[in-house]
Amino acid sequence: MSVFPRVIPVLTVRDRLLVKPLRFGKEIYIGDPVNAVRIFNEKRVDELVLIDLSASERPGRVDLEFLEEMASEAFMPVGYGGGVNSARLAREITALGVEKVVLNSGFAPGGDLVPAISGEIGAQSTVVSIDVRKKRLGGYETLARRGTEKLGRTPGELAIEAVRQGAGEIVLQAVDRESTFQGYDLRLLTEVSRAVEVPVVALGGARGVDDFRDGLLAGASAVAAGSAFVMQGKHRAVLITYPSPAEIRELPRTGSGAPL
Repeated sequence: MSVFPRVIPVLTVRDRLLVKPLRFGKEIYIGDPVNAVRIFNEKRVDELVLIDLSASERPGRVDLEFLEEMASEAFMPVGYGGGVNSARLAREITALGVEKVVLNSGFAPGGDLVPAISGEIGAQSTVVSIDVRKKRLGGYETLARRGTEKLGRTPGELAIEAVRQGAGEIVLQAVDRESTFQGYDLRLLTEVSRAVEVPVVALGGARGVDDFRDGLLAGASAVAAGSAFVMQGKHRAVLITYPSPAEIRELPRTGSGAPL
């Protein structure tokens, strides 16, 4: 049975403050993440992802107290990424009420972290985020550790490997489009969504509803954005926003991505 598509805000925090990175570089201060969650509650957001950059830089040292506060404030299911380096820690995180754990630098071809976490909390709660950048001469390169490490695999190959290891969902981030409002990389979305049978979530470049529609038509099971939900206009003024229920109902329906 088809369902309304998932439209997912991605909130990025550092030291318990809401920030928005620009292509893995400069970070713009946005405000209080708890306040942002409360506004999203009012806007009836049905899913949210929280990425903690501080924890990403200190693997194994997740701020569980802060994460518990965020999860308890949210009326919607929450996914979390940042610093998760063991199945035990993943279990502690889900025990706080977090529905999914998102792995990025912790995922590697031939690695054992994703299988361990998937075995502990289930594939449905194990998400792998793949960072992708266009090459100057064509094609794509995959990256890790906030763009500092090249993985030497195509996006499709990495997605297949992530699913083989136990991931139940893929977040596909076009890092060269992050915060550009230029729209998703539709060719990339089509390529990866055809390579795997699990839901693929589009991330990187969306400005609003029109881009969400294009991403879904290109093959994404769900669409996500950071800047589109916290910044508006050419001057990037801070404004928390989200499509209305009517706008979401008008988006192309998809039957392949189960909600969190």
